[in-house]
Amino acid sequence: MKQIRQNCWEYRKCGREPGGKLVPELGTCPAAVDISYNGINSGKNGGRICWAVAGTYCGGKIQGTYAEKRTSCMDCAFLKLVHTDEGASKMDLKFLRFISNGKSSPYFDSMTYIHINPGERFITQGEVEDTAYIIQKGSCLVIVEKNGEFHPVEHCGEGDIVGGLGILTGEPRRAHVEAETEMEAWVLNRSQFIDISKKDPKILTFITEVVADHFESTRPTAYRTIGKYVAKDIIGRGTYSIVYKGVHESLNMPVAIKMMRHNMAMDQEFLDSFNYEAKIIAGLNHENIIRIYDVEERYRTVFIIMELLEGEGLNYLLERLKIIPTPLVVNFLIQICNGLNYAHQKGIIHRDINTDKIFILKGDQVKILGFGLACPTGTEDFFFSGNVAYMAPEQIDCSAVDPRTDIYALGIVAYEIVTGQRPFPEKDIRKLMDFHLTQDIPDPGKLVSDLPKELVTFIIKCGRINPERRYQNINEALEALQPLIKKYGLIKKHTVKESIMTNICLIYDEEQQLSLSKLLDEFSSEIHEIGAVLKVADSQ
Repeated sequence: MKQIRQNCWEYRKCGREPGGKLVPELGTCPAAVDISYNGINSGKNGGRICWAVAGTYCGGKIQGTYAEKRTSCMDCAFLKLVHTDEGASKMDLKFLRFISNGKSSPYFDSMTYIHINPGERFITQGEVEDTAYIIQKGSCLVIVEKNGEFHPVEHCGEGDIVGGLGILTGEPRRAHVEAETEMEAWVLNRSQFIDISKKDPKILTFITEVVADHFESTRPTAYRTIGKYVAKDIIGRGTYSIVYKGVHESLNMPVAIKMMRHNMAMDQEFLDSFNYEAKIIAGLNHENIIRIYDVEERYRTVFIIMELLEGEGLNYLLERLKIIPTPLVVNFLIQICNGLNYAHQKGIIHRDINTDKIFILKGDQVKILGFGLACPTGTEDFFFSGNVAYMAPEQIDCSAVDPRTDIYALGIVAYEIVTGQRPFPEKDIRKLMDFHLTQDIPDPGKLVSDLPKELVTFIIKCGRINPERRYQNINEALEALQPLIKKYGLIKKHTVKESIMTNICLIYDEEQQLSLSKLLDEFSSEIHEIGAVLKVADSQ
């Protein structure tokens, strides 16, 4: 059961919570409304670190700064409750527990054991260090300094690792860290961490979960920024990656952030594939294909910044409905075909079309995902990669792939969503491959008697063993769907390529105009090469 964590105003009933009875007189508690550091140290969790926020209300009066009230707050019953909660929570993310497992560990032999006094700052924002601190006893506060002001953003207790991301990245510290109580800690440097990870590769999986925990919005933290982006809730977990909801910090644009798991980031072949997927999709701009905005490397792993999608995967929709209604099937097939047609015209074969890779937005708009196995047309598939249940015979044979490979997989998808099951038994992978190699896709009309003949024909022709007997390109497949488009009143959308305008304001003095004009001329030439247009309008 998820533990319910109280804010200080919930515990003390002070009346300064948002909408509280004392708000008209004293204002809302600053721990609940401070948005000076991305808003991540406010709201639901701001009251967990109330003792570090100036101007809170306690003991019948408004308190001073953290420094002024530190001593009195150390005896606070709420602070002791928080320390107890933090000590007992997220035990699977306690680094001390991970490396010792409750016993002595040889790793400690090479570490230094130190004592830290209350109020002592042992990590300084902006400094570059290769050390982290594993808390044996006591607790500390993470404080971000911004524009001369201090903003508490995280509390760490026994078992936690502090500064651990710094030894991963080598980047300047993002916050100060000060002891709240007397502390005892182990000092771990980068070389020791690398040695531990070599001896126990599971530490990389552990670090992924630590980073994921920092990125979640359920607790304040200084470590939630990835370049220009701020990560928030986890919205998906997979074998190879974790996906977060995020936002572009300056543009306030919602995004999805796909983080590769650290154990995979150490696999150069998989890392190359991950980066390849980003580059492939970044070059595709179509309404039925997910957009890629950016790629960032942080925390010893890679992040793909993508369009944020609201809806559900076709696999989940099928699980919920069991069988997709025919008009909706036709609608989905048209959009998948449009997206694939665009990719094929760019010379890209998806090579992994299945119900997991089709996402349905609100309003039934389709987005094709998962271009990690995409390749140029004509590529010989030596790696036998993809989902075997949807694999074309030429993929199983490791022969060259082309648009007809995606058409075969589309036929399997169509069969599955109209019948509620896949065409071939799947318990034995070898037998499944034999079915793909020796049998055309069966007639879905034998399972669903009222299917339109045009849809039955479409599915059967897509799923022929011999590529020469399938539709030879997506345009042919779309043409076969035309009678159904008319029958169900579906108007085939003609994709209009949208143009996006970005305004840039340059402020300069007259003596800078000549140099600026030269730079703009160079910039305009580069802009023109990629097919965009630069417009300049002077104003005072």
